[in-house]
Amino acid sequence: MGRATYPFTAIVGQEAMKTALLLGILDLNLGGVLIRGEKGTAKSTAVRALAELLPEIRVVADCPYACDPDDPTAMCPSCKRRKEAGETLPVLVRKMRVVDLPLSTTEDRLVGTLDVEAALRGGEVRFRPGLLAAANRGILYVDEVNLLDDHLVDLLLDAAAMGENVVEREGLSVRHPARFLLVGTMNPEEGELRPQLLDRFGLCVEVEALADVEERAEVVRRRLRYEEDPEAFREAYAEAESELRLRVVEARRRLPRVSLPDSLVRRVAELTLALGIDGHRADLAVLRAARAHAALAGREEAGEADVAAVAYAALCHRMRRRPFEDAQEGRIKIRDALKEAGFAAPEPADRYA
Repeated sequence: MGRATYPFTAIVGQEAMKTALLLGILDLNLGGVLIRGEKGTAKSTAVRALAELLPEIRVVADCPYACDPDDPTAMCPSCKRRKEAGETLPVLVRKMRVVDLPLSTTEDRLVGTLDVEAALRGGEVRFRPGLLAAANRGILYVDEVNLLDDHLVDLLLDAAAMGENVVEREGLSVRHPARFLLVGTMNPEEGELRPQLLDRFGLCVEVEALADVEERAEVVRRRLRYEEDPEAFREAYAEAESELRLRVVEARRRLPRVSLPDSLVRRVAELTLALGIDGHRADLAVLRAARAHAALAGREEAGEADVAAVAYAALCHRMRRRPFEDAQEGRIKIRDALKEAGFAAPEPADRYA
């Protein structure tokens, strides 16, 4: 048994990051979350705490892709064949996993490898699953994603967008489910992602070291209590964790029923046009995030408040920046555009709970 994971609800401040992670796990179609900021701002802690917070999942015990035994539509070809043949699939109940992707990862390690020689010799297609397979129905975490090879980032984002991984070699092809929350973290001082890659992350949040004296002191107090007795510390937050877990479960059930009024869709289109953002990914990200935000808040219709709450995270990284323009200027532009479009500007820290 390893040390007890630091509780999600015990993280001080960083509300924008925590909200973005919750929205991302509610709707995997958002396309992942990019967290920008210096070291020591609870980025890694929040990702691992999120996985621990979420309810356990049912998986096919002997499937390398952790298929859902209750959802044939999302199964790999092997599990689907077994299910259709009437086999009772073995079931394991476990926590959602966080799969770490090292910067040294190769393409084969990421997507998996096909044994071409075995296929040529005996006609048998042998596939060794990679990290995308291990991440299915979990969280794929990439620290310093800005230092990862652009080609690998492309593959990651493709899989996150499509929900499946396709490997093709020498005329052979294998595909398997790869639905996961992609979380990338980066320190902008160490280099930026290309704009084309930035645009493909559904949400992006900036995290900074806490500037409030009392908040900084509380971080230290909680950390010391956690290090002294991790189990007792987790127990102190058990009720808060349970309440948030229930909210997430209920929000997942509610999400398919959350409607987007056509008037809201039009106003979001006006907003992105006013900000000069190219393409339609921004509009989709705002609306998907707004639906997830409404679901988390217990509503079945997304509204102005939901759009205002997610606008910064969905739009900041997609805006054209002039040389030396910082993120704060981008946030001011979005705030002003929200006001002009009739949306109420959100509070700086839109608390998730």
